[in-house]
Amino acid sequence: MEKPQPLTANIHPGLEPPDINAYEKLGGYRALRQAIGSMAPEEVTRAVKDSHLKGRGGAGFDTGQKWSFVPMGNDAVHPKYLVVNADEMEPGTFKDRLLLEGGPHQLIEGAILAAYAVQADIAYIFLRWAYRLAARRLTRAIAEAYDHHYLGRNIRGSGYSLELYLHVSGGRYICGEETGLLNAIEGKRANPRSKPPFPQTSGLWGKPTVVNNVETLCNLPHIVNNGAEWFQGLSLSGEGGTKIYGASGRVRRPGAWELPMGTTIRELLEDHAGGMKAGYGLRGVLPGGASTDFLVEEHLDVKMDFSSVQKAGSRLGTGTMIIMDDHTCPVGMVLNLQRFFAQESCGWCSPCWGGLQWVAQTLAAIEAGEGQPEDLEMLKSHVAMLSPGHTYCALAPGAMEPLGSALTYFSDDFERHIREKRCAWRKQW
Repeated sequence: MEKPQPLTANIHPGLEPPDINAYEKLGGYRALRQAIGSMAPEEVTRAVKDSHLKGRGGAGFDTGQKWSFVPMGNDAVHPKYLVVNADEMEPGTFKDRLLLEGGPHQLIEGAILAAYAVQADIAYIFLRWAYRLAARRLTRAIAEAYDHHYLGRNIRGSGYSLELYLHVSGGRYICGEETGLLNAIEGKRANPRSKPPFPQTSGLWGKPTVVNNVETLCNLPHIVNNGAEWFQGLSLSGEGGTKIYGASGRVRRPGAWELPMGTTIRELLEDHAGGMKAGYGLRGVLPGGASTDFLVEEHLDVKMDFSSVQKAGSRLGTGTMIIMDDHTCPVGMVLNLQRFFAQESCGWCSPCWGGLQWVAQTLAAIEAGEGQPEDLEMLKSHVAMLSPGHTYCALAPGAMEPLGSALTYFSDDFERHIREKRCAWRKQW
């Protein structure tokens, strides 16, 4: 039986996305017309809550629950804001790019629905600087949406108004952090903000603001059109809907696929990615991008949903897997990741900017054959010191996830580097 793919059914890579007329013929904007024509904002929020839609940006927070913290009613502060987080900078992740380039009107409709649910007055799409094709297509689609009165004042005579702007990111990893992103839109350095207050009550310019990921918002038209029960039925687990999974590394068919939430790592790797390339074996998987813990072969039958991956000791994150093969040095791979995170630290808190630099330098020494046995304990102590609650945001704790799990699953490789004073992979391969 063919599996439903509501998010990508009308996306054809290599071709232009549907313009607004084609999108409407495919059923596009029907959910929006229904919502603003016959549903109260609270009813939209209720439908999303009942669907169990979890945020697809990485944290997995319940979307409807997130909206429910926004002040509503006649006394609520205005303007309110909706921000689409399209700053897809997580290494190994490219799922939002597929949606942005292939279906800009789907995202715009989802953004308007979310904005209507929280009664936002202004919306921004915060786009990764390098996604230039997506920027061109979004710019055109936004103009079409205005021309067809899906944006602007008094949308389709509903009394509801919304202005939508495209904002291109300055191009740093920290800009994808929810509150760093808000500072960037305000024209400030993209440092994360202290919480509380949370953006739902004090976000952009101190006003109520909701930040949602691209994939999260693209689900909304389908939930409004088909209902919460239908959405839950798409999943293979208790977490509703489909998910755009991905795989990169030495697999036969790297790519991205929309599949039921809860698809196993084994099915993704063997059936959709085609298995490992000839001559290569699997050593580890970062299941949700660079800032997640390694899983190994014993975890192949783990379901790729938020709760199952967490029970296995990692995070679903973005759901786009980075595959490590048996020709790749684990120390070198983790070093590469730590250099990235150290470079992308905003420098706001000492444990992050100082700790990540120290970790990267220590790993570089081990990789160069200059490591000392006590370096391993020092690395483990940094994994603990940079854990959640010890830094201003999630950048450093995320960086520690591949390091901590590598020290657990690939300890022999670290010890061999130190004992033999060299990287064996460099000589062999």
